[in-house]
Amino acid sequence: MTTAHHPALQPLAAGGAAEHRPLIITLFGLFVLATLVITIWAGRQTRGAADFYAGGRQFTGFQNGLAISGDYMSAASFLGIAGAIALFGYDGFLYSIGFLVAWLVALLLVAEPLRNSGRYTMGDVLAYRMRQRPVRTAAGVSTIVVSIFYLLAQMAGAGVLVSLLLGITSDGGKVAIVALVGVLMIVYVSIGGMKGTTWVQMVKAVLLIVGAMLLTLLVMWKFNFNISELLGKAADNSGKGASFLEPGLKYGKSAETKLDFISLGLALVLGTAGLPHILIRFYTVPTAKAARKSVNWAIGIIGAFYLMTIALGFGAAALLKRTDIIASNPAGNTAAPLLAQELGGGADSTGGAILLAVISAVAFATILAVVAGLTLASSSSFAHDLYVNVIRRGKATEAEEVRAARWATVVIGAVAIGLGALARDMNVAGLVALAFAVAASANLPTILYSLFWKRFTTTGALWSIYGGLISAVGLVLFSPVVSGKPTSMFKNADFYWFPLENPGIISIPLAFLLGWLGTVLSKEPADPRKYAELEVRSLTGAGAH
Repeated sequence: MTTAHHPALQPLAAGGAAEHRPLIITLFGLFVLATLVITIWAGRQTRGAADFYAGGRQFTGFQNGLAISGDYMSAASFLGIAGAIALFGYDGFLYSIGFLVAWLVALLLVAEPLRNSGRYTMGDVLAYRMRQRPVRTAAGVSTIVVSIFYLLAQMAGAGVLVSLLLGITSDGGKVAIVALVGVLMIVYVSIGGMKGTTWVQMVKAVLLIVGAMLLTLLVMWKFNFNISELLGKAADNSGKGASFLEPGLKYGKSAETKLDFISLGLALVLGTAGLPHILIRFYTVPTAKAARKSVNWAIGIIGAFYLMTIALGFGAAALLKRTDIIASNPAGNTAAPLLAQELGGGADSTGGAILLAVISAVAFATILAVVAGLTLASSSSFAHDLYVNVIRRGKATEAEEVRAARWATVVIGAVAIGLGALARDMNVAGLVALAFAVAASANLPTILYSLFWKRFTTTGALWSIYGGLISAVGLVLFSPVVSGKPTSMFKNADFYWFPLENPGIISIPLAFLLGWLGTVLSKEPADPRKYAELEVRSLTGAGAH
C-alpha cells in the first residue's frame, strides 16, 4: 500500500511533495546548521576530561533541568507515544504515565547520592568500594549495551520521520537516512562533548515544548477546549468505539498481555534511574543542591509535556484516519507530524506543509539531541571505565582518554546505524521500553545495593550486572520483538519462545536476586570503612570531585 493512495499523505508522495519539499529541506538545513554552530562553539571550550564528560560542571540547576528534559523527551515521547495513543487509545497513554512516574524514582533514590559519589560515570560509584577492574568492565559493558538499545529507537524514529518528509519509500533510502543521522551524531559528540550536547539539548527542549504546546492549543481549539468532545470524537473515529477509551485494546485481552503490561510498567518505572545518559547529566552541576534543583525543573517540564501527549495522541485519532496513520508507518510513529499537517490546513495547503515541516524539524531536533546524549554516555563509559581504568590501569593521560572517547563514538555510531536500519519499522516507544527494561535489570539493582547495602560485594555486583544484562537481552532476542510477528524486527523469521514483548517482569527481579545471592555466597568480606566513606560522600558530596 503506497502513500499515494491516501489523501492525508498526498504532499509527501512523489508528485504532491515537490512544491513543499524545498521549504522542508530549508528548515531542516537551518536547524542542522544552527546546532553544528553551537557544537563547534562548545567544542572550542572543551579542553580536558572534565569538560568533555561533565561540561566543566558549570551548568546551573535550571540549565541542567532543561537539558535533562531534552535528553529524556526522546523520539519515543514525541513520535512513539503519540502513535501508540492514536492506535491503541487508553493503553497507548500508559506509556506517558510510566515515563512520568519513573522520574519520582530517579529523584528519590539516585539523583543526589549518585551525583555526590561519582566523577563521570556509573562505574565510578560502583568501583569506589569494589574491585576496580572487574566492576568497571561490567559497568562499561552494561552502559554501552543499554545505550545501543536506546539508540535503536532514536534511529528508527529518524528514518521514519525524514522518509515521510522527503517521500522516500525504498528500504535503501530509509537506511541512508539512518546513516546520515548517525554521522551527524558522531560529529556532534566528538567535537562538542558534554558542553555541546547540553546546549543542543536545551535548545531542543524549548523547541519541543513550544511545538507540543502549539499542537495542543490547535487541537483543543478544534474541539472548543472540551476534552470530553475530543475523546468522544477520537473513540468514534478510531473504529473501536468506547473500547478505545478503556483498558484492554493492547493489554489485558489475555493472561499473557496482562503479564506483558506488568512487565512494561516495571521497566518504565524503574528504568529511568538506571539509564546511563540520564545518570551522567547529574555530574554536570557544581553542587548536590543544583542536582536536586535540576531534577525538580525536569519533572515540571516533563510532566507538562506528557499531559500534552493526550492532545497529540487523541487528537491524531480524532482528526486522522487510522488507515492513513498505519499506511504511513505501521507502528504509528508518524501520527504527530501528520496531525500537524492536518491542523495546518490539510494535505494540499501551504499552511499544512509549513506546520508539518516545523513540527518535523522539532522532532528531528529531538532525535539528534537524545542520540548525542546516548552516544556521549556510552563513549564516556568506554574511555573512562574500560580504556583508562581496565586496559591502561589508570596510566592514561587526559588527552588519551578524550581521544579514546572520540574513537568510541565512531564505533558505537556505526553499530547504532546498522541496528537502527533493521528496527526502522518498529514503534519507537516500544523500543525505548526495551532499553528501560535492560537498564532496570543491569544497572539499577547494582546502584541501589552499592549505595544502600553495607554487605554488598564485588561478586554480588558482577552477578547482578551480568545476570540482569544477559537475561534481559536474551529474552528480548527470543521474544516477538525480534521474530515471529508482522511487527517484528525480522518479519520473515520465527525463532521466538518467550511470549512477552518486554522482559522486565523476569529480568529485573532476577537481577536483584542475583545481586543478593552473589553477595551472600561470596567469601570476600565487605569493607565497612569504604561503605562508611561512600555513605558520607553520597550524603554530602565531600571529596567526590
